[in-house]
Amino acid sequence: MLPFARMTENPDWPDLPFSAWRETCDTLHRWTQVVGKVQLALTPLVNHWWNVTFRVTPRGLTTPTICYGQNSFRIQFDFIDHALRIETSDGKSETIALKAMAVADFHRLVMERLRRLGIDVHIWTMPCEIEGAVPFEKDFANAQYDAAYVNRFLRALQQSNRLFEIFRTRFLGKASPVHFFWGSFDLAVTRFSGRTAPPPTGVTPNVASWVMAEAYSHEVSSCGFWPGNGGYGRAAYYVYAYPEPAGYGDSAVKTPGGFYDKNVRQFILPYDAVRAASDPDGLLLGFLQETYAAAADLAQWDRAALERRQP
Repeated sequence: MLPFARMTENPDWPDLPFSAWRETCDTLHRWTQVVGKVQLALTPLVNHWWNVTFRVTPRGLTTPTICYGQNSFRIQFDFIDHALRIETSDGKSETIALKAMAVADFHRLVMERLRRLGIDVHIWTMPCEIEGAVPFEKDFANAQYDAAYVNRFLRALQQSNRLFEIFRTRFLGKASPVHFFWGSFDLAVTRFSGRTAPPPTGVTPNVASWVMAEAYSHEVSSCGFWPGNGGYGRAAYYVYAYPEPAGYGDSAVKTPGGFYDKNVRQFILPYDAVRAASDPDGLLLGFLQETYAAAADLAQWDRAALERRQP
């Protein structure tokens, strides 16, 4: 058992054992992909696919404003009132209650409500980045929704978003927004050295190689938070470098609880280690900084030009 497995509940850092809401997480992952693919279909490509990501809000996750003809709309997941809201620039709106329902039913309802609002969009219904997935309209197996754990997930996202925003301000070079990727179902922020990178050689389920080549066209140090999906099995913070410089995995980690996982080739800090810390903010920000610094030093980034001098 991990040494931080037993602790007093901290409302700011809620307990989020993946085993307790795995089925809900799997369902919610696919629901976000339905909405995300609407966004993908109707927005112009921005470098590294930043046009398709969600942002964390005080109530959940939202698309940006999406233009459609002369009007615009956005779609928001509300994890407090547990509703999906579609709002248009001409004052119309539709709401879908978030409750236990099959992915197929969620997909049908979203497309029906969009048509009611005069939005006619066609999406590829095969989930991306999920092993063994089936098309949305055929998925009746994933149909769970535990509202209490979804709300805990929201609070974990909000804490992560807050600290990632602070970490992002310390970099003057090109950096991504702090944003949520519905394909991999994680919150992430990425720093760039300014140099190009070779295209990845791996295979991602239901994602074309040219898509990944666009995502990783330049050298990066990226960090993020995921709730345990994708086979990892527990909520954790991660940091990776692409391309990974020689010796990166051998870098010493001073942050208590942090380590390099050779299976995923990423530095990992379990979410529970952050929850258990007397200073969660300091622990996480220290982990993000030291693992970024390892990548930047080994890959010989121009750190003096790229980083903001701290007072």
